[in-house]
Amino acid sequence: MADEYEGPWLVVGLGNPGEQYARNRHNIGFMVVDLLAQRMGARFKAHKSRAQVAEGRLAGRRVVLAKPMSFMNLSGGPVTALRDFYKAPASALVAVHDELDIDYATLRLKLGGGDNGHNGLKSITKSLGPDYHRVRCGIGRPPGRMEVADFVLKDFSATERKELEWFVDRSADAVEALLSEGLERAQGTYNS
Repeated sequence: MADEYEGPWLVVGLGNPGEQYARNRHNIGFMVVDLLAQRMGARFKAHKSRAQVAEGRLAGRRVVLAKPMSFMNLSGGPVTALRDFYKAPASALVAVHDELDIDYATLRLKLGGGDNGHNGLKSITKSLGPDYHRVRCGIGRPPGRMEVADFVLKDFSATERKELEWFVDRSADAVEALLSEGLERAQGTYNS
């Protein structure tokens, strides 16, 4: 059980590496862990797991923040390498990711479940099984007939950007609540 686990929690923001993807909807996980690193006063450094990591304390717990430097659909490799390096159980893993089936700026926290077509989650689940925490950051559905891949790889719209800083901040707060209060209490506060 994660509550009895003494080692660090792994908080993995999902996204794609590279400046051209930095502000895409698919990269909200990176945005959230970047803010958490700022809150910890930590800097990301290259790690042998093929991820950027920042270590410190959040909400009274040892935490390793990570950004896999593989593309989204290959996230499972770096996440598994991190899990093995830090000897963390899957129950001490939090994946922060974009979610199409939730309205923009809406959050949902959960433990386990399916991947809902998300290639980053699909890759992690294939490597580790489904029993890890998720902070699902709603980005909504693509408009009209736009392909999902085109939608997630576009930057947030001008209208969305007006709320983006608040949304990233609230998502980071939700991660901290999950770490300090546990899943049920964090769900009660942040699941809308």
